[in-house]
Amino acid sequence: MWACRFRALANLCLFLSLILSVIAVSSSACSNGNCQLLDSCSSAMECGPGLYCGNCPSMGKNQPFCIRDQAVIPTSIINGLPFNKYSWLVTHNSFSIVDAPSLTGVQRVTFYNQEDTVSNQLRNGVRGLMLDMYDFQNDIWLCHSFGGQCYNFTTFQPAINTLKEVEAFLSQNPTEIVTIIIEDYVRTPKGLTKLFTIAGLDKYWFPVSEMPQKGEDWPTVTAMVQENHRLIVFTSNSSKEADEGVAYQWRYMLENEPGDGGVVQGSCSSRKESRPLNSRSASLFLENYFPTFPVQAEACKEHSAPLADMVSTCYKAAGNLMPNFLAVNFYMRSDGEGVFDALDRMNGQTLCGCSSVTACQAGARFGTCKSIPVSNKTSPASPTGSFSGSGESTGSSSPVHDLSLLVVCFSYFMSMLFVL
Repeated sequence: MWACRFRALANLCLFLSLILSVIAVSSSACSNGNCQLLDSCSSAMECGPGLYCGNCPSMGKNQPFCIRDQAVIPTSIINGLPFNKYSWLVTHNSFSIVDAPSLTGVQRVTFYNQEDTVSNQLRNGVRGLMLDMYDFQNDIWLCHSFGGQCYNFTTFQPAINTLKEVEAFLSQNPTEIVTIIIEDYVRTPKGLTKLFTIAGLDKYWFPVSEMPQKGEDWPTVTAMVQENHRLIVFTSNSSKEADEGVAYQWRYMLENEPGDGGVVQGSCSSRKESRPLNSRSASLFLENYFPTFPVQAEACKEHSAPLADMVSTCYKAAGNLMPNFLAVNFYMRSDGEGVFDALDRMNGQTLCGCSSVTACQAGARFGTCKSIPVSNKTSPASPTGSFSGSGESTGSSSPVHDLSLLVVCFSYFMSMLFVL
């Protein structure tokens, strides 16, 4: 009888030891900022540069893992080409930020599209901002509203605040170029001109007179930096071009349908204000890729395979013209690399004929690509709770508890030896 108990206990301890060994190896596989893309994590501090700790429950991937949150700036690899040869990340309703405090004292009732500040968006490689501007309280405010009217329950903040963030970024990064696309409901005479001047952005202004009118190439990014023409601004109001020198968006840009119409797989049609996507009379192309009603938890799924498929669809619809701007909600959310990988592939194909811009080589012949490491990992899918986004997970196991279990098992095992 004792021999049977001994063998059963020994087997139990061996089983527990194996289980805890696996847990120990997996939990200590990486830490202190050493975790790589798709590695399991329990804290934002564990993931390396350009990564955060999150998950994607909408795809059944509940266990936290390291997800990419920064873009490769294509001009850092291939520089000196016309501006319209590059593809850039754009945030849809850049100002409509989850948990942004109300400045009117009224509970906000509207949709949200992003999760971090405009300053952080720019630091992460966003180079295009979609801003909805309205007259409100004798000033110009950013609102996510309806009917051309801003209300105290749809407003976010004075536009000057966000524009000062842009000015600070341009001042601190003298080789970067930013594009602002305004959904324009401002009726105050010269309102935009005064706003951008007060924000200190007039010194970076790309003049309308130098924008290509018939689909020609834009100036090179090198020339734009040398001239300090590093801010491109478009408005949805056609009268502002003559009145204030703000470029009318659809005179210079092609654009697909925004909202639900822009995420229908296999279809990419132009929005009503835009010329046909295969037109060659405008040299910039904006691809909208976001649903009409943004759902934060669904964004990671939207930014997986369907995104790559839609980029390909719009590329073909535009007569093999690669989008210059890719506009999305919740840009950091994905099941791995998301919008950042899509942009790498877009720039790689256009700039050097490679599968990714990271395979491009400055000065090399088109199609000459260097080898890049490919991860063979898959995102973890075992459920461990509802952890989501960057932050601290409170459900991680404790090594102390694991060790205690082993000590108890070993002590009982030794006591049984003496009994026997």
